Amino acid sequence: MLVDRLVDEVARRLAPEITRPPAEPADRSPESRGYALLRLRVLTDVRRAVRHLEEQAARSAAEYGAGYPEIGQAVGMSRQGARRRWPGLIGNGAHQPTHRPPSRST
Repeated sequence: MLVDRLVDEVARRLAPEITRPPAEPADRSPESRGYALLRLRVLTDVRRAVRHLEEQAARSAAEYGAGYPEIGQAVGMSRQGARRRWPGLIGNGAHQPTHRPPSRST
């Protein structure tokens, strides 16, 4: 999948040049282990960032009037799955405009 390859490339570029990738998977040197652990750390940080961006995008979709069925479809899950993932997103005013003009009292 293209996204998988792009994220892997980002992870490789984010990992500092402390160690080089192992020449072969069977290489068990400390440098290879360090590289694998560093790559794992970077991928964990990428996953955390993606989750944060997903949360923002779901809230934004709800603010623009999307419901759980549409949000679920956008992420490849059911309405119920979307509701479990983002509880309270719809129905608590999250899908209503955040800015309201002040009322005039005369």
